[in-house]
Amino acid sequence: MDGSGQHISFTVISEGEEYIIQTCENEYRNLMVLLNDKIYIEDFGQCGGQGRCATCMVEVTAPNGALLTLERNEQSTIAKKGGATGNCRLSCQIFINSALNGAVINVLSDIY
Repeated sequence: MDGSGQHISFTVISEGEEYIIQTCENEYRNLMVLLNDKIYIEDFGQCGGQGRCATCMVEVTAPNGALLTLERNEQSTIAKKGGATGNCRLSCQIFINSALNGAVINVLSDIY
């Protein structure tokens, strides 16, 4: 971390493992890129962050309901997968900013 942005700390749960991730605001393009860099997840984010494949879907628990506003075509992509709860997001559509601080991100490994 280079100190140029606000420090952010959050928890990621992937395949039963819990990781504490620390980063800075805007250090990565989006959460999908960060997760692929910090925790390699096979077949994660197959469309490269276009919001079309839903292979980077995560379940978000964030303070004050932050991070639950869907971006672009995210709602239709998630709906195509069926059964997604109201706190599911595509990690490629979540930006690295202070809204992530204190969040718990559960990687949904059974969606693809």
